[in-house]
Amino acid sequence: MSMNTIRLGDLANLTVDFLPRACRFPYRSRNRQSDAGSYRPLKAEEIEILVKNNNTAENWNKVLVTRDFDPNRVRGCEFLGLVRIGDLGAHYLEFHDLRLPVGLVNCVIVSCDIGNQVVMRNVHLIAHYIIRDCCMLFNIDEITTTNHAKFGVGIVKQGEKENVRVWLEAGNENGGRKILPFEDLLPADAYLWCKFRGNKVLMQRFKQLTERTADRRRGIYGEVDSYTVIKNCMIIKDAKIGSHAYIKGANKLKNLTILSSAEEPTQIGEGVELVNGIVGFGSRIFYGCKAVRFVTGRNTQLKYGARLLNSVLGDNSTVSCCEILNNLIFPFHEQHHNNSFLIATTVLGQSNIAANATIGSNHNSRSPDGEIVAGRGFWPGLGVSLKHNSRFASFVLINSGRYHHELNIPIPFSLVCRDDCDGTLQVMPAYWFLYNMYAIARNNWKFKQRDKRVVKAQPIATDILAPDTVDEMWAALELLLPAIGRALLLKNGALENVTDDATMRKAADDHLAIIARDAPPLQTGFKGEEELQVVLAGLENSRRPAHILKPLSAVLAFRDMILFYAVSELVEFLHSTPPLITGASNALHELAQIDLRQAHDSWVNLGGQLVPRFAVDRLVDDVVHARLTTWQAVHARYQELWQLYPQHKAGHALASLQKWLAKDLADWTIQDWRTLLLRAQDVRRRIAELTVLSRKKDYTNPFRTMVYEDRREMEAVLGRLHENPFFAYSENEKERFEKAIEALM
Repeated sequence: MSMNTIRLGDLANLTVDFLPRACRFPYRSRNRQSDAGSYRPLKAEEIEILVKNNNTAENWNKVLVTRDFDPNRVRGCEFLGLVRIGDLGAHYLEFHDLRLPVGLVNCVIVSCDIGNQVVMRNVHLIAHYIIRDCCMLFNIDEITTTNHAKFGVGIVKQGEKENVRVWLEAGNENGGRKILPFEDLLPADAYLWCKFRGNKVLMQRFKQLTERTADRRRGIYGEVDSYTVIKNCMIIKDAKIGSHAYIKGANKLKNLTILSSAEEPTQIGEGVELVNGIVGFGSRIFYGCKAVRFVTGRNTQLKYGARLLNSVLGDNSTVSCCEILNNLIFPFHEQHHNNSFLIATTVLGQSNIAANATIGSNHNSRSPDGEIVAGRGFWPGLGVSLKHNSRFASFVLINSGRYHHELNIPIPFSLVCRDDCDGTLQVMPAYWFLYNMYAIARNNWKFKQRDKRVVKAQPIATDILAPDTVDEMWAALELLLPAIGRALLLKNGALENVTDDATMRKAADDHLAIIARDAPPLQTGFKGEEELQVVLAGLENSRRPAHILKPLSAVLAFRDMILFYAVSELVEFLHSTPPLITGASNALHELAQIDLRQAHDSWVNLGGQLVPRFAVDRLVDDVVHARLTTWQAVHARYQELWQLYPQHKAGHALASLQKWLAKDLADWTIQDWRTLLLRAQDVRRRIAELTVLSRKKDYTNPFRTMVYEDRREMEAVLGRLHENPFFAYSENEKERFEKAIEALM
């Protein structure tokens, strides 16, 4: 049985052991953090007043003050070591309902610098901290800094062994993708670090970049920056706290950097326990949350007992009442329910995890090393249970149920469900476009409304139609067309002796050309579609194929949305490129100038920012060869790539349009251009129409309206349909697009 090790030391050495005795300049780091030149010794009459006010000091010569220090503002305090105190005047500080006079009352203060007009009351022990101007510290059990404090950054201090380094095991439970946290960590950084594991030199470079973000020397003091309020807290240890933060009722804050500013203040509330992490600017963490080995981005929220362990949580995310372990989560993640958990996943943002969702059970593996990778817009429904390893394309909606096999769903915008009768897997491609256009169309508008970041350190692409999703739709068409052709030939008794995909694809193309000739955009319910038995193998880890629902409607919807994306992006590019385009012939000339050499390159979702693969490879190469030597330089490259995003996207759109038309740009005619513009215009009008119709169902479905006595009650609760703010936005976007088309026409 082990015993507590309590060392008995000489009281005279209480404050000199913070740094080794061999250190010639014990206050060098402290003086770099705080201005040492503005202090003076206490006057004899000031010491007399301090003693009369029941204050004691190890040595009054080690208590230094500024010119406007008032000793009457200090009562019942014990000073140990070198303590420097700023101006204390006849003032009070007020924050919310807390109003307290400036001064130090009932505190044990060990080797600290205290700024001007500070309130410190009932701080039972504060050691090796720098408290800046106009802070309020009220009812705190302990706030201390050790000489090896790292403030949540994954470094080791001088003289420490490597095994004390704190790693963050994101994306995988066995630590195979572990990264080092640092103050400015972005999801893009974490993704590169987690993904390129085979590049040993890159891994070493990332470690070196991280070690350069912090001072490895011992003796760095903890800091509480100006206008921060800390009250009714228990233990704060090795924490660096930014300005304008508000911390109340926290149980334990240890080895942290809490980023906060006047523009993006951070708040931490009751019962919170945070250990080994970085809290992003503008974050709000309340009501019993626990987080260990973590990084949260800007404008994130943890609430109602949420648990965040070994995870990176991207900007503008909200997590409540759930458990998140070993994850890399990109911006705009929503998970609000007490009985859901997310384990060992990489989620590429704009996601929503429903109640009772069990995402990632490693119980079907021989070792806890499984993973789930989900594209943008991942949305598993109520009670969904998924197994490692699984992978999902962008904007996949998973219907409620237990999925007993690993899944690989490469078809974006699809609904995944299980047949209630035999449990077979069913996939409805393009579900969002055909049946819930309101929800998917408002995606970009919704996330822009929720983006409360003042500083956008990580650019985020929120458009549903973007290079990543368009490439996924092209890939889905390559899967669906041969399967549709096979089903058509089988239905017509002509499948015998047909074994190649090309023949089956031609059968599908011919049939689709006939039914699409007079069909409006985004049409459903084609004759004979329900009878087609379209199946795909390889979508789940079982011998049975998956059944594809509404296959004809889905293929035509994908083609329409690809066309609309390509035309709208090119129109936007042409009208943003001086001089303004005024004629189709000029437009063709401008398009011919676009560099298409890398237009067919794949795209990478880099922490919410979309980047061509060649640009990612170049960035990695620049880090490996030490052309980018700091994380700040890497982040500057992200911003450069964001400036190039419209140009890269225009090249991708043009390549998509040429593929859609099956004709090189050099062979286009004015009539081809007009045909594309008119069809895209029709698609945009249909999107606006379906947006209203899909939302209108909530006002007309009898099972939705039966809970209201009359229409007035319903509109009082739901709001009036025609007053929906997104409808106005959508209509403005439609009109803007049509005017741009008319200008080109």
